[in-house]
Amino acid sequence: MSRRVVVTGMAGLCPLGADWKSAGDALRSGRSAVTRLPEWDEIEGLAVKIGAPVPEFAVPPDEYPRKKTRAMGRLSLLATRASDLALRDAGLRDDPVLSSGRAGVAYGSSNGSPPAIGVYARQLFVGKTIKGIAASDYLQIMSHTCAANIAAFFGLRGRVIPTCSACTSGSQGIGYAYETIKHGMQDVMIGGGAEELHAIDGAIFGVLFAASTRNAEPQRTPRPFDLDRDGMVCGEGAATLVLEELERARARGARIHAEVVGYATNCDGRHLTNPDPSGMQQVMSMGLADAGVPAEAIGYVSAHGTGTEAGDIAESRATFEVFGDRVPVSTQKGHFGHTLGACGAIESWLAIEMMREGWFAPTLNLESLDPRCAPLDYIQGEPRRIEAEWVANHNFAFGGVNTSLIFRRWA
Repeated sequence: MSRRVVVTGMAGLCPLGADWKSAGDALRSGRSAVTRLPEWDEIEGLAVKIGAPVPEFAVPPDEYPRKKTRAMGRLSLLATRASDLALRDAGLRDDPVLSSGRAGVAYGSSNGSPPAIGVYARQLFVGKTIKGIAASDYLQIMSHTCAANIAAFFGLRGRVIPTCSACTSGSQGIGYAYETIKHGMQDVMIGGGAEELHAIDGAIFGVLFAASTRNAEPQRTPRPFDLDRDGMVCGEGAATLVLEELERARARGARIHAEVVGYATNCDGRHLTNPDPSGMQQVMSMGLADAGVPAEAIGYVSAHGTGTEAGDIAESRATFEVFGDRVPVSTQKGHFGHTLGACGAIESWLAIEMMREGWFAPTLNLESLDPRCAPLDYIQGEPRRIEAEWVANHNFAFGGVNTSLIFRRWA
């Protein structure tokens, strides 16, 4: 059995804002959310001083009582709040379907909440004691903290699918949610990803020599596909898509934002950190095959585009092999950095919103194309008017994990 799957609810919290109007206005105006992080100055040897946090994030205390949030770090709070807003957008916030066993969640992040990890590290290895470690600390750092907390908060009794796959966590969350409904195992799924910005992110990518250190001009970095790039910038956020079986959505008169028509994921199986163009190319072709559309039908590609040399070159070449030079391509990471486990979800949300309005943002800071990148139709400078019926979102992660999502505009 194969069923059609539609998006009936969407919401996101990203460095550009906590709703589509704020994020869309920032994308249109070319505003960067990358900023200097003075608290990172205290860490010896950390050359990275910039990032893209979600500004002024807080949840309404009357709606999020301590009893429900004590197992949540900032990471799970971001995920749960985005899911709350998406369920409200779908008109399903208090619907009985959530507790029926026919609704579930597929959600991920790169890891658990870093401050809770820090509690264990300080107490065990510095203090040599377990005093000061709370039972809830583990619940904040477990790899499925987002999915589990979302399920508990909304009383979900269906499938729980954690997607802890670094930078494809969010896109796998949406993809597995789509497949679960498509094959009749659930009727409604909450899908997405989240990430919490922390100095550990700067340390990880600094040690890997993959992070930008353009600390004096944070809004000039990252520079995806640009000759003058010097690495990625870490961001944070969360985004949720509420997916629903088409006939169920129609029967209740739901507003439909888009249709999910294709998903694919694979693994390079070669190297943990070096991207492989052949694996990327294969997943793009697999996504198109699942959607049943040719490459020439795609009106826009939302690229991963991290701003790293190896990643940009490999991805652009793979994209060229599948799509040629005619499809417009851009990445949103120039505006707010790499949101890691959240990026596939945030970028899907924003791509759908732009598809609905008929325009797509350029890659911010792409001024001089690296000649080693393939000659794609890069959107530069200003937003471009495009009436796209299908858009593709591609994401790639350490471990050689690759994803492709295909969305169709809902008429």
